[in-house]
Amino acid sequence: MAAKIRLKKVGRKGQASYRVVVLDGRKPRDAKVVEDLGFYDPKTDPATYEVKNDAALKWLMDGAKATSAVRDILSRAGVMAAWDAAKREQVASKGE
Repeated sequence: MAAKIRLKKVGRKGQASYRVVVLDGRKPRDAKVVEDLGFYDPKTDPATYEVKNDAALKWLMDGAKATSAVRDILSRAGVMAAWDAAKREQVASKGE
């Protein structure tokens, strides 16, 4: 499955917040969510977010592609650094 990690808009007009979700990349934009990974609220000061780090890391290791906005949120949550370390470890173990 060509999975994408993206933001899904929830809330009313002018009071939007977002969910970080995994979707099948081959389906339409408003298709059924495969997994809900957390939320992001840009209206608070500072912006708040909560991400299930283990689940997000699993999806990234399985080949899911994150959008640029989600990549920024995952970087702040520390998931991208963990993913980079896991990829380096995986490459090093193959080289031995």
